[in-house]
Amino acid sequence: MSQPFRHGAQTTYESSICSGISIRYAEDRLMIQTDKAFMTLSSALHGGGFGSADRFINREVPLDYDCADPAHEFGLKLIEWGCPPHATLGFLTAAKLTHASVIEANGDAFALLCCVTAGTGNAARAGLARPTYPAYAPGTVNMFLFIDGNLTAAAMVNAVITATEAKTTALQDCGIIDRLHGLPATGTTTDAIVVAASQTDKYGVSLPYAGAATTLGNALGCLVYDAVTEAVSTQGEA
Repeated sequence: MSQPFRHGAQTTYESSICSGISIRYAEDRLMIQTDKAFMTLSSALHGGGFGSADRFINREVPLDYDCADPAHEFGLKLIEWGCPPHATLGFLTAAKLTHASVIEANGDAFALLCCVTAGTGNAARAGLARPTYPAYAPGTVNMFLFIDGNLTAAAMVNAVITATEAKTTALQDCGIIDRLHGLPATGTTTDAIVVAASQTDKYGVSLPYAGAATTLGNALGCLVYDAVTEAVSTQGEA
């Protein structure tokens, strides 16, 4: 079990592998903080795209959350919480934050921390036509991937691909179905991800790739698979 916030066991998690990364649980949010700004590539509601951040918030909202401008509303929440908007990435979810899965690993020229929350009520299979809508739906798989290492921009994009493939494999192995088509789901309609790299020089190498045949991609895929599997398989438990 790698869900540190289950059953009120603790409210703070300090990484034992990626120095300077901590996760704090509050009733309505998880806040991941790094001791310095990380280079980021993300689909975050707030602060998405390429950038940098030292705070990463996964905010829990109810299943009936309905907001015309969720990005603006999230920005107001950051101000309320005292978080600098320019240095914070923000995600929304209706999944149980207490069931966040946190897994870490060391590599040859990197260290990894993966944090996943998973709700699959709006599971979908990409590539098949379906009704579309502009509004945000809160059921989602949110993946936070922290890499203590130096990555090229291309490697960060590669990491998104590898992580997404591993997530899809985990969902299918868990038996998650797109109810509209009755086929295995590849994700949900609102999945989100951040790949955050420290860009440290301590390993003396810049990693150009993160595919499944690289040490980074292999480790990243394994962590994502395990974290998604755990978060999904326990989402119905107390």
